[in-house]
Amino acid sequence: MNLRKIGLDTRELDHPEPLEMAIKILQNLDDETYLYMLHRKNPLPLIDLAKEHQFQVLNQEDASKQWHILISKNKLVNLNDLLDV
Repeated sequence: MNLRKIGLDTRELDHPEPLEMAIKILQNLDDETYLYMLHRKNPLPLIDLAKEHQFQVLNQEDASKQWHILISKNKLVNLNDLLDV
């Protein structure tokens, strides 16, 4: 399966911009796309919202304390395979 990555780097943005931008992307995700978001914090409100709407979510902090958040509508995808840490 070849998914299209929608990248979103919000490390320099202040709340609520990252959440608002991510929600707009989530509204348009389909089974062939996924969100790959970079953030300086673990965006728990976004993660909770995505899970409530049955999205698959992976959030992981890297060695430089940056968060990688992957969100997909497609339940058959292994998000760990798409993680770039």
